[in-house]
Amino acid sequence: MTDHQRIHPVVVDPEAPPTRPLPPLASILRAEKGEPEGQHQIPLRRNVPIPVMPPSPPKKKRSCLCKCICWTISLVLILLIIIGATIGILYLVFQPKLPKYSVDNLRISDLTLNFDLSLYARFNVKITAYNPNKNIGIYYEKGSNLSVWYKNTNLCQGSIPRFYQGYQNRTVLNVALSGQNQYGRTLLEALQEQQQTGRIPLDLKIKVPVSIKLKTLKLRKVKIVGTCKLIVDSLSTNSMISIKASTCNFGLKL
Repeated sequence: MTDHQRIHPVVVDPEAPPTRPLPPLASILRAEKGEPEGQHQIPLRRNVPIPVMPPSPPKKKRSCLCKCICWTISLVLILLIIIGATIGILYLVFQPKLPKYSVDNLRISDLTLNFDLSLYARFNVKITAYNPNKNIGIYYEKGSNLSVWYKNTNLCQGSIPRFYQGYQNRTVLNVALSGQNQYGRTLLEALQEQQQTGRIPLDLKIKVPVSIKLKTLKLRKVKIVGTCKLIVDSLSTNSMISIKASTCNFGLKL
């Protein structure tokens, strides 16, 4: 007969401490290699570039630049406000007005066709300048220019002498103008043809540099620029020419 294995019962002592479970195989292998319990090694990757973060921009320099820009804009605005307020106060106090000009008479001293077919012209113009301001004087400076034009052709030119015009002053100026045009024959024929109608259009252009005087304060130079459109009846030499119509417009140019 074959022997049967016998199973013997195991008697468990209730007072004995509980047995500790066997550690897993991985723990036993680490213990045999001398590695401490609970410590794992993390495999390292080689030849992997480490990302480098760019440096943050300097905040202090940017904030200083913003402050400088804000201060500059503020100063410019304040300066503009001060200038505008000053101009407004001066305008209310002095109430400036442009001077007025009128052409009283025109005389042609010479209008001759030369041998080279150029036209020589000499005009005498009488102009009245009126300063309507009560507290503003006008200095007429050097470098003025008066010229007489027929359509787009300059006939002659001259200048106003330097002088000072006081408050509400009326000054009469006699200005001599002279000039020479190379297209004399064509120009003279056009003037003679226009003279037959009894209405010859002429333009008197004026450019005068002036300085403004506010009481005792003399300001910078400006230019009075304008045109007087005239209609005369003839261009006869050495005789008083009748001005049938005259319209003058003037303005200031800085």
